[in-house]
Amino acid sequence: MSDPRSEAAKRRTFAIISHPDAGKTTLTEKFLLYGGALGKEAGAVKAKSGGRAATSDWMDLEQQRGISITSAALQFEYRDCIVNLLDTPGHRDFSEDTYRVLAAADAAVMVLDAAKGIEPQTLKLFEVCREREIPFLTFINKWDRPGLGPLELLDQIEETLIVEPTPVTWPVGIPGDFRGVIHQQTGEYTRFERTARGSTMAPEEIVSAEQAAIDDGEWWDTAQEEAELLREVGRVVDQKSFLACESTPVFFGSALTNFGIRFLLDGVVDLVPSPAPRVLADGGRRGIDEPFSGLVFKVQAGMDKAHRDRIAFIRVCSGVFERGMMVTAGESGRQFSSKYAQTLFGQDRDTVDTAYPGDILGFVNANDLRIGEAVYSDSPCEFPALPAFAPEFFMRARVLDTSKFKQFRKGIAQLDEEGAVQVLRDEDLGDQAPILAAVGQLQFEVATHRLENEFGAAIELTNTPYTIARKTDAESMPALRAMQGVDVLTRANGIHLALFESRYWMDRVLADHPDLTLERMVAEGGLG
Repeated sequence: MSDPRSEAAKRRTFAIISHPDAGKTTLTEKFLLYGGALGKEAGAVKAKSGGRAATSDWMDLEQQRGISITSAALQFEYRDCIVNLLDTPGHRDFSEDTYRVLAAADAAVMVLDAAKGIEPQTLKLFEVCREREIPFLTFINKWDRPGLGPLELLDQIEETLIVEPTPVTWPVGIPGDFRGVIHQQTGEYTRFERTARGSTMAPEEIVSAEQAAIDDGEWWDTAQEEAELLREVGRVVDQKSFLACESTPVFFGSALTNFGIRFLLDGVVDLVPSPAPRVLADGGRRGIDEPFSGLVFKVQAGMDKAHRDRIAFIRVCSGVFERGMMVTAGESGRQFSSKYAQTLFGQDRDTVDTAYPGDILGFVNANDLRIGEAVYSDSPCEFPALPAFAPEFFMRARVLDTSKFKQFRKGIAQLDEEGAVQVLRDEDLGDQAPILAAVGQLQFEVATHRLENEFGAAIELTNTPYTIARKTDAESMPALRAMQGVDVLTRANGIHLALFESRYWMDRVLADHPDLTLERMVAEGGLG
């Protein structure tokens, strides 16, 4: 068993985030290709033309729709480091899952589409990174297609995100005619060659300035002048400002053709910080070499279709994890054995014997674990609470076949535990016709699909009049439930939500009854 400090120094744990369709899932797969985790050849990212789906998109609905709707953990080795990659949902309807994953990451890679630049979801994700003090690298993707100029994109980043972009690589050739990149630190020009469908690593050639002037003419001259100008004005990578979220190292490339991927992966290893002491709820910190502790940041069922088991995703925060050790759940205080702990690679998993700070574990069928709580082996600890997002859409769910009610009740309980959708119950009706509350409409589609395909309980959803929710308490419930246009429902964790038919009516109630508890939920509106 190794020292946790030395092992933590080898870890790089980061999340990939982006606006939908910026190329995040493609980039995830290419990281695995360059890290040797996919052998010598990468598969197609989307299930088109008979190709297989990306490793991180394991859910049937993801493969059918060609979008990421769940987060995934992937581990591989690269340059004597252990890389823990957390892929996140790209769609705004699943932004709450993205937020939780960022709580387990030490940094992020933000993917931008070269043709679109900063998009609404990009801005919201950046705000989450800044709030959580998560440094991020920027990868400007799709440089093999027509798009905005590189200087224009840097201006967008600086003006919109209020952060200084510091290029690590600079493109030679315009978007749509991508020749290669200049590495800003060394001044070397690397030219790329295409491979069939981007299935293998792109061949790279170091080209002299003299040869580049002959082969690439004005594109080389322009790129060289721009790169030199950026160096002269001090646009160089600074580790201190990067870690302070004041600057973002920028890389240019194309995930589809594998251009620039190696430079970005090198940047992850060189720039992303290794795990550090973890902030606790009381403001203190949990040292790397203190006894084992971890944060439950995700719960997921249905990853193994043969067993339909439940996995709690845990970020190791301190100490050394050893399989079989007794672990305590922070909220319940219940102890359980960790003999079924596993490492995760998308849907695939293997038994793990030891793990260190920064690693991601899967605890199988540890049914008492809840998202946001700490687990520990010895000295207790508590991490800052993860915020709950305010739902914006409300649908009533009923099982179509009443003989499947038991499966329906089990299914909605599981979806609620995962945070896939919020399940709100009337204390008088229980699970007969709960309201499903969501940040985005696509969550209802996922819930319906999973209830039918994983639990065998087909449902129908009907509209409700509610449009906005506020957190309340047991003391305020009677008065609120006596009002027209208001209902108070309860989640399984005991949280009460007051649902209003309109924001206008909610504002009236707030003004007329200041004594009632009506709290605005954190992160209201999700990341959309």
